Amino acid sequence: MSVRGSIIVVGLTLSAGQSLRPEQTYDLADVLSRAGSYVEEFQRELSGIVAEETYVQEVVPLPRSQGGKGGRARRRLLRSDLLLVRPKGDVTWTQFRDVFEVDGQPVRDREERLVKLFLGDVSSEKQVAQIRAESARYNIGEIARTMNVPLLPLSVLDSSSQPWFRFTIDESSGDERRPQIGFEPVPAAPNFKTSPEVWIVKFEELQGPTLVQTTNGGDIFSHGRFWIEPNTGRVLISEMVVRNPAVRGELVVSYQSEPLLGLLVPIELREWYVDGPGRPRITGVATYSNFRRFQVSTDQTIGPIQ
Repeated sequence: MSVRGSIIVVGLTLSAGQSLRPEQTYDLADVLSRAGSYVEEFQRELSGIVAEETYVQEVVPLPRSQGGKGGRARRRLLRSDLLLVRPKGDVTWTQFRDVFEVDGQPVRDREERLVKLFLGDVSSEKQVAQIRAESARYNIGEIARTMNVPLLPLSVLDSSSQPWFRFTIDESSGDERRPQIGFEPVPAAPNFKTSPEVWIVKFEELQGPTLVQTTNGGDIFSHGRFWIEPNTGRVLISEMVVRNPAVRGELVVSYQSEPLLGLLVPIELREWYVDGPGRPRITGVATYSNFRRFQVSTDQTIGPIQ
């Protein structure tokens, strides 16, 4: 699965909204407007943020007793610098996953690759293709995927994207309020806390070209949920599912504030993929730390994407 255009890394700035008072009431349009403004403000503020990513991928064969082929699970541990950039004149974002360690072994060609990539004499299309290829370079499993971008789901809330989706309020209770990944709720953990004060907003993509596409450019529709603070528009958790008759992919991301940057940033990403009955499941868990600014002015070195 690939992502439309050069997509995406969209995120959110930390705003100093006041707490919700009992007399304050909002409707869904208010909340979506705040969330859209929040994303737009982030797009103005975020440029060249780098985080250190620790990323565990697993390919888990389905047991023969459940209709699978059995076999051993595969596991890969990646440590990378994750750079989030926006091509000049574009509202969408792309990521560069600069892997510096694979299963405990250093990657020898890491030196200065970020600088060479963004300052080299290459065309915009070639440059973006390089970025996306590098970001998926060490993925394991037979499902080609570039949608493992921690801020991908937030692009749904961009003001220009919202008309392509239907939004409704999810009035779930109990365990149903917890984000789901695969067939189970995400395990309770500090990174995935929910609160009765947030609104759970469901979304469903209505028309193509879709945000996420198959490797041959076909539409693959998405749906999911956001956990949103109604008075600020901040998104604390996002849940996104993309599927067609051949493949299903899921992302769940937790966002928390980063004091040194003054931003809400991704803290943990969980992913899950399967491409048919009896086929192996691909799962991943990525965590993010050590946020800092990249020294190259990436907005100036990547031109518009045609």
